[in-house]
Amino acid sequence: MPETSQVPPLLADPWPDTPHGAGKLPHGFQMVEHSHQEGQLVYAAAGALAITTERGTWVAPANRLTWTPPGFKHAHRFYGETDVRILAVPAELCGELVAYPSVFAVSALVREVLLALTDRTETRPGAYDRLRAVMIDELVEAPQPSLHLPEPHDDRLRAVTDRLHADPSYKGTLAELGRAVGASERTLSRLFHAELGMSFHRWRTILRVHHGLIHLTNGRSVTETAGACGWSNPTSFIEGFTEVVGQTPGRYQADLRNDRP
Repeated sequence: MPETSQVPPLLADPWPDTPHGAGKLPHGFQMVEHSHQEGQLVYAAAGALAITTERGTWVAPANRLTWTPPGFKHAHRFYGETDVRILAVPAELCGELVAYPSVFAVSALVREVLLALTDRTETRPGAYDRLRAVMIDELVEAPQPSLHLPEPHDDRLRAVTDRLHADPSYKGTLAELGRAVGASERTLSRLFHAELGMSFHRWRTILRVHHGLIHLTNGRSVTETAGACGWSNPTSFIEGFTEVVGQTPGRYQADLRNDRP
């Protein structure tokens, strides 16, 4: 992996301590763990980004928008050449959105408002505030839980998830993973549900989709991505990816090519 880079200059920050604006970031660029006094919305107009907090990891392709409320420690990593848009939300407005880190779907209107807020200088007093209010009103639907990958606390379960993070294509069963970490299949299955709120199969599917998004963003084919992420065939990958992301891998790559600002 590339070394952590310094944050490039963005537009002038109207709210102290929270970046705001637009910037082009190279593949693998990282922002180390930090927090803000304000809320923060981050959008990849091109490319993809991952955000990691104490509640787990989300990967956000170009049809998703990450939200981090004030005070939450978080880190970012960017995939592909990313056109990143960062919008600060004053603390007094954060109560309009959910009180925990999450990801929202990006409608056509939200996308255009985000681009306007991060591309243009304000020419009329209050124009930014009015546009930002429209965007917050649009983010009324529930966050998208499908792209959330929670992380465990139990040492045995963490050993299993660390193994899968290191090699998402690993095809071993939960029983085989259990033998490696000194826990029964039944115990691990119970821990997946109790700590992560989902089955082992579901957690591994989301992990593989996260890696699939990254590979697709970097230009790998659907067939190559399916194999690299552990699916037995491209059809299974397409089905799993579509169920989690809401569009096929082919459609996602077409949007990357055609839907750039």
